Amino acid sequence: MENRFPSSGSVDRKRAALAVLPFLTLGLLDVVLLLAWGIDPLWGFAILPPILFVSVLAWIAFSTGFVGEHRT
Repeated sequence: MENRFPSSGSVDRKRAALAVLPFLTLGLLDVVLLLAWGIDPLWGFAILPPILFVSVLAWIAFSTGFVGEHRT
């Protein structure tokens, strides 16, 4: 089976990181804002695992080419 997307693995990982970085940054800033706001730290850290989980899933999807231009 031929590879329709000729690119190196490092380029895909870099593009994946650039795609996920805005979401991850907003999520982490949200945690910092909650902690600075004076809310119980447990609430700030309660939303951290879902932010990290979705960021990792998105990075995997982008780096493996699951998300991209596919011909059907």
